[in-house]
Amino acid sequence: MLSAKGFSVTQATLSRDIRALRVAKRPARDGGYVYVPENPAQAVPVNGKGLVESLEFSGQLAVLKTRPGYAAAVASEIDKHSPLEICGTIAGDDTILIIPREGISREEIKTVLKPML
Repeated sequence: MLSAKGFSVTQATLSRDIRALRVAKRPARDGGYVYVPENPAQAVPVNGKGLVESLEFSGQLAVLKTRPGYAAAVASEIDKHSPLEICGTIAGDDTILIIPREGISREEIKTVLKPML
């Protein structure tokens, strides 16, 4: 996947970097693997507080702006808490597209996001 994104890295370098970041590979629920902090007690939970700059709507879709580099983490938190009102998110570097389920109002989306943000 790194090669496909234009990164040239050997397996040895990648393994060293992962060790330096103190990350461990653990089995995932879906049968694959995920990378997690070696010591989860030291992991800092990500939430949107202080990271979100704006929320605006275009039709039924919501666009959430974050500080640069934080959109994926904030979108992951939104997806992880998977409110019934939100079908899913798509994140860039500082922008998240929030796709509400059919019939959900803007006010309902704001209400659902408020505790997370």
